[in-house]
Amino acid sequence: MVTIFRAEGLRFIIFLDDHEPAHVHVFGDGQAKIDLLGPELIWADGMKRGDLRRAMRIVENNRDAFLECWNEIHGTE
Repeated sequence: MVTIFRAEGLRFIIFLDDHEPAHVHVFGDGQAKIDLLGPELIWADGMKRGDLRRAMRIVENNRDAFLECWNEIHGTE
């Protein structure tokens, strides 16, 4: 597991042995999984709506950098 970004009380990680589609896991007072290609929420568990909105905004604003991290970790383009 690699933490690729921290902001506003949220931690964005990519698991080393994860699968496509390219996505990040977000941890705060709950957790969520966000597809980087949309970006689109895949699922959430225990996260408040405000935290989810914040997580989606952060992914949208950093999508290219997050995809670059995904590609570096998983060796895809």
